[in-house]
Amino acid sequence: MDVPFWVWAATIAGIVGLFVFDFFAHLRTPHEPSIREAATWTTFFVALAVIFGFAMWLISGSQLGLEFFAGYLTEYSLSIDNLFIFIIIMASFGVPRIYQQKVLMIGIAIALVMRGIFIALGAAVIENFSWVFYLFGAFLLFTAWKLAEQGDHDEEYHENAAIRFVRRILPTSEQYVGDRMIAKIDGRRMITPMAIVMLAIGSTDLLFAFDSIPAIFGLTQEPYIVFTANAFALLGLRQLYFLLGGLLTRLVYLSIGLAVILAFIGAKLVIHAMHENEVPFINGGEHITVIPEIPTLLSLAFIIVTIGITAWLSLLKTRSDERNGISQSVS
Repeated sequence: MDVPFWVWAATIAGIVGLFVFDFFAHLRTPHEPSIREAATWTTFFVALAVIFGFAMWLISGSQLGLEFFAGYLTEYSLSIDNLFIFIIIMASFGVPRIYQQKVLMIGIAIALVMRGIFIALGAAVIENFSWVFYLFGAFLLFTAWKLAEQGDHDEEYHENAAIRFVRRILPTSEQYVGDRMIAKIDGRRMITPMAIVMLAIGSTDLLFAFDSIPAIFGLTQEPYIVFTANAFALLGLRQLYFLLGGLLTRLVYLSIGLAVILAFIGAKLVIHAMHENEVPFINGGEHITVIPEIPTLLSLAFIIVTIGITAWLSLLKTRSDERNGISQSVS
C-alpha cells in the first residue's frame, strides 16, 4: 500500500482537527458529561471509524478494508481494558469528576503521539528484519498467558518511573488549583496533581502500546492502517470512559477474552514468520509453509465472535452474582 505524503498529511491534520474540536467543544467549561452526551459522542467516533473503514474498502480494496476493521476492533477492545487502569489512576489521584475529561484528553493526546513514534519504528524494523515477527508472536503469546493467569487488575495504582522522575526533579504540589497544571503556591511555582495525573494516563497508555502495536502488526503490516486504527480507537476513549463507568465492572471475563485474541494473533504472527523465514538455524533459512497463513477475514470473524462471547458470559456471570448477592468492583 503506497500512501502518498499528502494523504498522510491530510489524515494527521484531520485527526489533530478532531482533537482540537473535541477540546474546545467539550472542555472549555469543565463538567462531568451525562450518559446521553457520552453515548452521543461515542457513537459519533465509532461511526466515523466505520465510515473511514468503508472508504478505505472502496478506494483501496476489500483486503485493506478488512485489515482496518480487524485492527480497529482489536485496538478498541484493548482500549476498553485500559479504562480499568484509568479509573484506578483517577481514584488514586482524587481527580474531581469535572476535570477528568481534560485529564483524559491530554493524556490520550500524549499517548497518540508516542504511539505514532512506536508505529514508525515498528514498521522500519519489520521492513528490514522479517525475523522480528517471531519476537512479536512470542511476546503476544507470553502476554496472553500472563493476562489469562493474572485475570483481574490490581486495585492499587503504583507510580511508574516517569512519574517518580518528574516528582524528583520538579517541585510538585499535593493540592489541585482548579484545572491548572502549573500554579504559584506559597510564593513558589509548582506542578499540580493535574499535570502528574495527565502524565500518568499518557505513560500508562504507552505501556499498553507494547501489547497493542505488535498485535495490530499481526493483522496488517501497513503503517497507515496501524496508525489510523490506533488513532480512531483512542479518539473515542474519553467518551467511552464516561459512558461505561461502573459498567466496566460487569466485564468480568474481559481479560480472558483479550488473552484469547492476543494468543490468536500471536500464533498468526508466528505462522507468518515461518512463511517469511530467513533465520539460518530454523529450517536452514528456508521458508516453512506447512501451516497455511490465517486470512484476514477469519481473523476479523474470530475477534468479533470472541468479543461477543466474552460480553455474553460476563453478563451471565454478573447477573448470577447479583442474584446471589455478590457485589462487583473494579479489580
